[in-house]
Amino acid sequence: MPELPEVETTRQGIAPYLEGQEITEVRVRQPSLRVPVPEDFAERLVGSRVGGLTRRAKYLQMPVVTDEGEATLLWHLGMSGSLRIAQVGDLPKKHDHVDVVTQSGYVLRYHDPRRFGFVDWQQGDGSADKRLAHLGPEPLDDTFNGRWLYRMSRNKRVAVKPFLMDNRVVVGAGNIYAAEALFMAGIDPRRAAGRISLARYEQLALAVKEVLAAAIIQGGTTLRDFVSGQGEPGYFAQRLNVYGRHGQPCMRCGAELRRITLGQRSSVFCPGCQR
Repeated sequence: MPELPEVETTRQGIAPYLEGQEITEVRVRQPSLRVPVPEDFAERLVGSRVGGLTRRAKYLQMPVVTDEGEATLLWHLGMSGSLRIAQVGDLPKKHDHVDVVTQSGYVLRYHDPRRFGFVDWQQGDGSADKRLAHLGPEPLDDTFNGRWLYRMSRNKRVAVKPFLMDNRVVVGAGNIYAAEALFMAGIDPRRAAGRISLARYEQLALAVKEVLAAAIIQGGTTLRDFVSGQGEPGYFAQRLNVYGRHGQPCMRCGAELRRITLGQRSSVFCPGCQR
């Protein structure tokens, strides 16, 4: 599933081709996504101009100015979706469901084999959308730090890994990056969130920031379907220390990496380095 670094990589890749551009055509080949594409989607979008793309958690926000005023397209990549830039005349592939064609001849093309993603239309800037209302802080913002994690974790018996993956605590620390950050901070993912000290949470917050920033630089992590806005895979998979490496020796201490299940999600950790 594309996580925060993959969505941010997508935003950075497609923004230069879209921002300031007029939309001249919209093609919807498959409207039956997780949220059905609005029936008047093309009619309302053609003739609008694209503003500056932003991201909130794993949602990509694409503001447009229409004859009716400001609106926002809210994109979510689901389990297998991707947004990439094509050109007018490039033939669509199987599972290319939506094209947004710009005046310059570039095409924003949404690809999604499983159709768990969506694009939704919102009037205004989209900030009131209920899907965004209860999200925690962005992990790369100053509002996210060890003190925040410590305060949110008090009296919590849940294991620290599912705690860290809770979007009300912090957005974007999905399964891959939570596992890597906990390894970097030396924290056992099974430990109760409420029994971890402030000092260790300060280490964990820094590790989350470092892991996510590195993943963005590397273009995200491609395990199956993800590609960037230019159709490139993400290369952070080559830097994974624990995720997907169960049974292999830890690159830090040599102990065999173990796989367990936490919160119905598979997790890999080092019993030697993480306590």
